Amino acid sequence: MTVPAVLRPYVTSLVAYDVDFGAPGVHRGMPSTGTTFVLPVDEPLTTSWGSGTEPVSAWSLVSGLHTRPARIHHSGSQRGVQLALTAAGVRALFAMPAAAWQGELLALDEVTPPGGVRHLPERLAETDPRQWADLVATTLIGALARHGEPSPRAEVGRALALLTGGAGVQQVADEVGYSRRRISDLVRAETGVAPKQFQRLARFDRSRGMVGRMPLAQAATACGYADQAHLTREWQEFAGCAPTTWLREEFPFVQDLADR
Repeated sequence: MTVPAVLRPYVTSLVAYDVDFGAPGVHRGMPSTGTTFVLPVDEPLTTSWGSGTEPVSAWSLVSGLHTRPARIHHSGSQRGVQLALTAAGVRALFAMPAAAWQGELLALDEVTPPGGVRHLPERLAETDPRQWADLVATTLIGALARHGEPSPRAEVGRALALLTGGAGVQQVADEVGYSRRRISDLVRAETGVAPKQFQRLARFDRSRGMVGRMPLAQAATACGYADQAHLTREWQEFAGCAPTTWLREEFPFVQDLADR
């Protein structure tokens, strides 16, 4: 659904999903500059950071910024609602900086007191799927009105917006008026990752919206990579696979336009 205007500083996407994979399996939860908030329906969501890590299974899940893909296990289908929260959204809804969740997979009852958004899993289960997105949006708006916390410091918000837009760390420091080291400390304290890493995640985010829609070399240029090889190296690091592998596994009906 289109995110209501009052939520846009806090929520960048709000999607009610109903996916039939055809068979049990695992798909990737990609790194991004947003904090992921998932409310599964029908069965708990089981997620891990890969082999050797203990999966987390919960009826609600928040995931801090991460730089490697999560492994999301499914029994052949999944339904629910997924949101991406900004740093301001995490502060406003959960009264803490996103850095507190960096690299974590947590259930709602671990991060928020009873009431408000904590009861969303039960309320979703009792609601017509056609009303899920509206229910979540209305609940978030109510939570903001009751518990809204101050946004990140203005200079931090400005720095994150510039980094998301592709600005270099020194450029951000110059525009905000702080030293590079001071900006690095503030961004890391707010998000849990260094400014350079945040900028790379933002570029990776942009590329996800382009691969499969245009030749990879063109996507690389549009996103600010040096070339297609640079884009592929970043995908190997953040996604654990090449973009063509991701397309083949997640969207088997899509082909890289360069192959046409």
